Amino acid sequence: MDEYFEEFLNGEGFAPAIECRSVDKVVLQNYENSKPYQLVNYWKEFGFCGYGEGLFWTVNPANYEDVLQMWLGNTPLWRREKFYVIARTAFGELYVRGDKSITTTIIDPHLNNILPGDDPSDDLSQEKINQSIGVFFEVKNKKSVDYLDQNDKPLFRRALKKLGPLKHDEMYTFVPALATGGIADIEHVQKVKIHEQLSLLAELDTPVILKSVGELFGD
Repeated sequence: MDEYFEEFLNGEGFAPAIECRSVDKVVLQNYENSKPYQLVNYWKEFGFCGYGEGLFWTVNPANYEDVLQMWLGNTPLWRREKFYVIARTAFGELYVRGDKSITTTIIDPHLNNILPGDDPSDDLSQEKINQSIGVFFEVKNKKSVDYLDQNDKPLFRRALKKLGPLKHDEMYTFVPALATGGIADIEHVQKVKIHEQLSLLAELDTPVILKSVGELFGD
């Protein structure tokens, strides 16, 4: 374990891991020659797991290919590089990496928006790419990956108490969906299968691509 994942697990308090699944050899073979290989090293060491009692999950990118295409396939982002999902939250927000960049694209399926990472670069060293994955985990904290209700209060602990813990293929969602006029309130939170729900939410509205952090701050 490197210092980045050590900080994620113990410094930020995401340990212990739950619902861990070992990584199939075929998955490792498909990704071990890709960038960044540090991500594959994490998979080998820890598997695909839930952290923070199911608040944050690392995932098998192959299981999210169809869902990812539904969300990004009709956007300009899809043509710029190859994307894959590396993590998700209890409320189904997806953390997406590209093969030509070192920043993360985040999909909010409830508000139907996409926060893109910065533009691809052809001048990235393997060291910088691997470091970016380590930093991705190191900077995570429970507040940043929680979902807020209509009063900007975190929902995860209340959803966990109300509905029980998630399995690796489940998420919390709002019924009715926010895109159809639903309310981000604990009374409207339900536990559902994640792939079916993300596919359903993708069909409700056209995703809005927000400005990237680089565009907002001129980096």
